[in-house]
Amino acid sequence: MQTIFSRNEKKYIITQAQADRLTTKLSEFMKPDKYSTYWVQNLFYDTENWDMIHTSMEKPHYKEKMRMRCYGTIDETDRVFLELKKKYAGVVYKRRIPITPADILTLPMDEILQKDDSQNSRELAYHIERTGVKEKFFLAYHRHAFSGIVDEDLRLTIDSDIYYRLDNLDFTQAITDGVALDPELYLLEIKTSFGIPLWLTSLLGELSIFPTSFSKYAACFTHFMTNKQQVIRSA
Repeated sequence: MQTIFSRNEKKYIITQAQADRLTTKLSEFMKPDKYSTYWVQNLFYDTENWDMIHTSMEKPHYKEKMRMRCYGTIDETDRVFLELKKKYAGVVYKRRIPITPADILTLPMDEILQKDDSQNSRELAYHIERTGVKEKFFLAYHRHAFSGIVDEDLRLTIDSDIYYRLDNLDFTQAITDGVALDPELYLLEIKTSFGIPLWLTSLLGELSIFPTSFSKYAACFTHFMTNKQQVIRSA
């Protein structure tokens, strides 16, 4: 199981029509990955004053964030992942460790990290000690995932139904609450250790799909803060 990642990521906001045309034309070069369609659930770690997300939204040359991630629901999976995601000069680096759902539900984080004697676990423990982060923000979305038929390193995902909440911070609750992206729009991500292949670049141009800067966590946090300010003003 891969626990260290290094790759380039490009993001695009697309419409339903663009998503439909794109997935139709992909079949010659890409196929649905082994899970195809599933929910991705995340618990983001931050400080009491939201230092991590505030720093990230300033778009520094280097940034990092910690999250716990579950693919599907907690009763559908045999493992959850704790990740430290770093981004430097446009390249994304990930360090992750697998955790069993039973440990998530019964053990404190320091004991979970002590059970995994790896460099990744030590990096995660150091990040928590250095920053003082804790579970602060739940974020989930529905994902359609594709992988290259020949180039297996190439991945393409289309995310929709982006939800968040700031209470009930675990994977056992229903996926509801705030929506951070217009339901008529989708987030396309292309991930590869190398450059985007020419056939895909041509296809994106043909469909008028252009790269953008978008963070699901930042979008959800901005949505939350905007609503909070509106409540304060109306009080």
